[in-house]
Amino acid sequence: MRTTTRIAAAALAATTALSLAACRDSRTASGGSGGGKQGGTVKIMVGGIDKVIYLPAKLTEQLGYFKEQGLDVQLLTEPAGAQAENVLISGDVQGVVGFYDHTIDLQTKGKCIESVVQFADVPGEVEVVAAGKAGQITSPANFKGKKLGVTSPGSSTDFLTQYLATKNGVPTSGYTTVKAGAGQTFIATLNNGGIDAGMTTDPTVAKLTSTGQGKVLLDMRTEAGTKAALGGLYPSSSLYMNCDYVKNNAATVQKLANAFVKTLGWIKAHKPAEIAAKMPADYAGGDPKLYEKAVADSIGMFTADGVMPADGAKNVLNVLAQFSPNVKGRQDSVDLSKTYTTEYVSKAPKQ
Repeated sequence: MRTTTRIAAAALAATTALSLAACRDSRTASGGSGGGKQGGTVKIMVGGIDKVIYLPAKLTEQLGYFKEQGLDVQLLTEPAGAQAENVLISGDVQGVVGFYDHTIDLQTKGKCIESVVQFADVPGEVEVVAAGKAGQITSPANFKGKKLGVTSPGSSTDFLTQYLATKNGVPTSGYTTVKAGAGQTFIATLNNGGIDAGMTTDPTVAKLTSTGQGKVLLDMRTEAGTKAALGGLYPSSSLYMNCDYVKNNAATVQKLANAFVKTLGWIKAHKPAEIAAKMPADYAGGDPKLYEKAVADSIGMFTADGVMPADGAKNVLNVLAQFSPNVKGRQDSVDLSKTYTTEYVSKAPKQ
């Protein structure tokens, strides 16, 4: 299974590199003005396309809903959301499927980015402890002196880890932050002792728990688990885009919203096995049953209509105001109404 995953990852990385090169060469011709409405390509960067938390992106393509809307959507992938946002800002892509919290962080840098479809109202993240450390780490209060893995510094997993630690009496200086990436990189780092625990998502969680290599400490794939860990909902996976692009390409954005909302409705109407079966075979890493479990464990995180939950944005701002160096001390200047819109999903036909 590991060999298959490495081969698939290498192929995906090569494809992404080529696709990004094409983005830079054809930015004006294929997405800058009208993207989709006038036959151009809409390029969307996904912060880890095989992660279950971002499953609606690829599933929409697999179901044919982009084409049904007359859209030519090209899905690219970048394992870390913090890097994905940079590609959006540079203009290489028209949208990002990533965590909503980036829209708040970027506003403090003078950028107007807004979520146009809210896929999930909980993070879908799990704090996993290495099996050998499970007896030592039974709550975030035990993070002191430990090596904790995050996707990358400045990522959503980094901010959430800081929040969990300080909420439980451990200052951010009390533990070591380690860039552990995702997938096989995260698994290898946990197994070789590079981290004692870390925050990751499915299907990585399913692989670690099924093999006994890791144990779940905190589960933020459910509403109950998220409220227990964070004190409220934490909107995460979303499609966010540059405000100017949204304003100038309203017809295209509406079509994207139509496609994604239809997918969210399809998810709610189907079983995990049916959902997993629609995804590319290599996402299963050679173990379809394990992938089905990963989907089943995380699928409850998705909204049915793409709408931002009440008070969700405020909860995210509260976390960032404490730990994001860009937001800290500036939260009163953040205009949350400019970080998301429900205009397009409210008009999207429901299943």
